[in-house]
Amino acid sequence: MTGGASRLGAGRYLPSGSRPGNTTTTVHELTTADGATVRGVLTTLPGATTVVCLMHPRQDVTHHPIVPLLLQAGAAVWTQHTRSVNNDLNLVHEQALLDVAAGLVFLRERGFASIVTLGHSGGGTLYAFYLEQAGLPASRRITATPGGRPVPLADAEMPLADGAVFLAPHPGQGKLLLACIDPSVADERNPMSVVPDLDPFDPANGFAEPPASSSYTPEFLARYRAAQRDRVARIDAAAREHLARAAEARAAFKAGGDPVHRRRSLAPRIITVFRTDADPRNVDLSLDPSERPYGSLFGARPDLINYGQVGFGRLTTPEAWLSTWSGLSSNADFVRCAHGVTVPSLFVELTGDQAAFPGDTGRMAGALAADDLSTATVRGLHFGGPIAAGEPTGNELAAAEIVRWLDKRYELAARP
Repeated sequence: MTGGASRLGAGRYLPSGSRPGNTTTTVHELTTADGATVRGVLTTLPGATTVVCLMHPRQDVTHHPIVPLLLQAGAAVWTQHTRSVNNDLNLVHEQALLDVAAGLVFLRERGFASIVTLGHSGGGTLYAFYLEQAGLPASRRITATPGGRPVPLADAEMPLADGAVFLAPHPGQGKLLLACIDPSVADERNPMSVVPDLDPFDPANGFAEPPASSSYTPEFLARYRAAQRDRVARIDAAAREHLARAAEARAAFKAGGDPVHRRRSLAPRIITVFRTDADPRNVDLSLDPSERPYGSLFGARPDLINYGQVGFGRLTTPEAWLSTWSGLSSNADFVRCAHGVTVPSLFVELTGDQAAFPGDTGRMAGALAADDLSTATVRGLHFGGPIAAGEPTGNELAAAEIVRWLDKRYELAARP
């Protein structure tokens, strides 16, 4: 392949029509309750009283292909960064909730009659976590990250949205990584170290050369899944040890004032996590079957990608690991949070999703606590591409479902 199609990430954002000519776009800089600065883009059109908000904890969604489709339907659209956009290293989900809150406060102050959150992929868990915490009395909100850092959710204004759309949400960054981390890493310092009887890409364990589907035995999968949890638990323990040493240094500085201790408390500890593209479901299509193609979110050769630089949570701080990437410690777990989501909700599943599989989506949709709950299933890949050439994109099909749902509940502007 040559040209633009060969670039990393090419094809993730697919064109889906133009924005109406009467839209107005403005950029806004907001200050969160803890003093961070975040930015958002508001695109509106005459008569729009309903605004749909898009956020993702890690990605810039300003040019998400669903934006023009929502504008064409008569909704204003707000797209916002978190403070950790494009940065896995420092992504702390509890802080990201304060970023979400700043955006919703801004939109309430702008006078929109209805605010609807739309979380795609990891944005779904971000908004589920936010809505769960915003729906609690301030005294019952989380007060610290899993790593122990205080977070002022109790002191923050956290407006509830009037509705929530979840588009191909995955179970949460931590749960996602728990399913795709390679447990056969024998030495965390050596990316090539392998425990042979746990290697998902060894033919002796059921792997087949692509594009043939692999075939893993239930016994192998049981050992594999248990070993994944064990590896995450070991990284959790290392992260907590790093944080404990930093806390000891802070205490020593406060007690004696020695600047060496202060420096020790500030010295970064960066966790490198090798091989995080190894979910057996991506190469054994008989597991939790769906219309998904062979391969992972990152490409058609997980057996190679797993050893490369690309992957989830590859470089992270101990605090961010525990808050975001640990499937054992993170609070950003869709199913956990969904029990606190009571606003009218729409859950849209994509049949070719390579990040959330049918078993996952069933558990996630079933956990939502909204009395007004709708679900829809459309053909498409995780990022909204078509499953087959010549078909409508998943984004177009999903947008049609979303617009129908919005139209029944909220006032939309006259179509341009």
